[in-house]
Amino acid sequence: MREHPHADGTAHPDVWTGRATNRFQWLLALIGAACMALGIELAVDSAWTSGIAPLAMSVVGCIAAGLLVLFGTLAFVHVDLRLDGESLEVRCGHIGLPRRRIPLSQVAGADFTALVTPRHWGGWGYRWRPEKGTAVVVRRGEGIVLRLWDGHTFTITVDNAESAVRVIRDRLRTITPGAGATP
Repeated sequence: MREHPHADGTAHPDVWTGRATNRFQWLLALIGAACMALGIELAVDSAWTSGIAPLAMSVVGCIAAGLLVLFGTLAFVHVDLRLDGESLEVRCGHIGLPRRRIPLSQVAGADFTALVTPRHWGGWGYRWRPEKGTAVVVRRGEGIVLRLWDGHTFTITVDNAESAVRVIRDRLRTITPGAGATP
């Protein structure tokens, strides 16, 4: 992180970055790869005598289930958070999708939460619950809750969340409240 001094002499980073990782997701990805391997094995070396239709359904089912589990879990192995002077950007997994960019002018406030759990959000991943808002949950633990000017919240699991909240609050002091927010 590069730092530059404020007018009052204190320093803050130009860009704050953080990450949260869930190593358990790799196990689920391995299970997905195993399902795909089983489907391929069935297609290549099958001794089924009950006909081609059950074999085809088994092969397609194993490969489809494997792909869904593999790519679904790899998308949420980790979340990256990037905070600069204008916005906060959240990117998931190795491809960076799903991705969300929130201009700081749309943020009313930020709070630290010591415990975000997948159970409270309905699982891992990019989640939405009408009574809670939107979240990116890749592991159980600390996180950030952004309060947006439109009344919604956005929760992100990230390591060193207290530091991120301090930086966000510092940046919000220099932004006109509600600027850029839609009524």
